[in-house]
Amino acid sequence: MTQESKKRAAQKSALVVHWDLFVAFFRSGIVSFGGGPSGIPLIEAEVVKRYQWMTLEEFGDLVALSNALPGPINTKLAGYVGWKVKGLTGLLAALTAVILPTVVLMIALLGVLVRFSDQRWVRGMTQAVLPVVGVLMAQLTWKFMKNAQKGLGWTISLILVGLSFVLMKVLHVHPAILIALTLLIVLIKPSKKAGDSK
Repeated sequence: MTQESKKRAAQKSALVVHWDLFVAFFRSGIVSFGGGPSGIPLIEAEVVKRYQWMTLEEFGDLVALSNALPGPINTKLAGYVGWKVKGLTGLLAALTAVILPTVVLMIALLGVLVRFSDQRWVRGMTQAVLPVVGVLMAQLTWKFMKNAQKGLGWTISLILVGLSFVLMKVLHVHPAILIALTLLIVLIKPSKKAGDSK
């Protein structure tokens, strides 16, 4: 194989990866009704299962960190994954794919929704999507719980779930503050060495 043919093969391979990034985030962006949280399981299906750009553990860490930062979560996830896979051009491909469907659909559908907002079918359409989003979030939650159980065990995982529920729903602590505190505790707390019995 000549140097020129190797260069062409590398360019073609790079184009394929960029196309895969675009398709993955376009696909997840076009059907993530209900905002950021509904898109997380769809992005996970593309990034972890289909293309295997990250492990489930890496994706879980990325979601946790993204929740602690300001801005829409889908764009943060797309930006990081695109950057990780193909640098700046990958970042641009993934972000374009996430933003483009939303912008086009907003322009096209907002006019329709405004025009027919008093119709029953419009209200029914928006309400019918909510149970599907709930199931997607429940599936992702179960995957994260199983992943947490591997490292922490069921007892500690369930205690943390209960504590998080009380802090967020009863005491109204913002999830970003809870995630930031958890990350801070993990960074400050010294880790036990394998041979440590203390």
